[in-house]
Amino acid sequence: MVRSLLFLLLATALAHADTQTAQHYSGDFVIKVSYRYLLSKPEGYEADAKKKWPLVIFLHGSGERGADLGKVKIHGPPKLIAAGRRFPALVASLQCPANELWNPHGVKAVTDHLIKTERIDASRAYLTGLSMGGFGTWETAFEYPHTYAAIAPICGGAGVRWVQAERLKHLPCWIFHGDKDGAVPVDNSRKIHAALEKAGAPVKLTIYPGVGHDSWTRTYDDPEFWSWLFAQKKPEA
Repeated sequence: MVRSLLFLLLATALAHADTQTAQHYSGDFVIKVSYRYLLSKPEGYEADAKKKWPLVIFLHGSGERGADLGKVKIHGPPKLIAAGRRFPALVASLQCPANELWNPHGVKAVTDHLIKTERIDASRAYLTGLSMGGFGTWETAFEYPHTYAAIAPICGGAGVRWVQAERLKHLPCWIFHGDKDGAVPVDNSRKIHAALEKAGAPVKLTIYPGVGHDSWTRTYDDPEFWSWLFAQKKPEA
C-alpha cells in the first residue's frame, strides 16, 4: 500500500515536472549572436529517432530581460511548461539581454541552429511573442518572411513596417490585443491587420474587450490558439 502510494506520488511529480533545460547559442549571423534560452522537448522525442517535430520560438516581454533564465518562466509558454503543460513540439524560450531589444537576426540564428541540431520539421516552425516580444515577432517576420509557418504577435506592433505588408501576404498570422491596453496601443495591431488584409494575407485579429496589457494569458491558455498554430505548415518548395 505504502509502496503503491509512493509510486503514484513519484509518477505525478514526473508528469508535472518542468521539462525545460538551459541552452546557449553563440555565433556569427549578420551580427554576433549570443542568446540563452530554455528548451523543452515533447513526450516521445527520444523514443523515435526518425520523427521530426514542430518548433515554437517564444519571445518574452521587456520585464524578463537579463541573465536569469528563471525570469523567462514568468509568462507565456515557459510558464505553462513549468506548471506541467506538455506541447507536441519543441519550445525554445529565448532570453533577451538586459537593456536590449529583440534582434531579428539573432532570433533567426537560434531558429536555424535548432533546426540544424534537433529533429525539427522545418516546415512547421512557429514564432510568437508578447509585448516587446510581439514587436520582435513582427520585426523577425518582416526580415525573414519565409522562415516560419505562422506567427502570433501579442500586444505588440509592426511600426512603420505596415507599409511592407506585401512581404507577409503568404504568412498565416493571428494577432492578439486588449482594447484597454495602456502600455501598447491597440491601434498598433489594428493598423498592421488592416494592411495585411488589404494585401490578401491569411491574417486574423482578436481584440479582447475590457482587457489591458495582459492579453497573453488568455491567448496561451486557449486550446483553439494552439490547434490553429500547429495546423499551419509551409507549402513545399
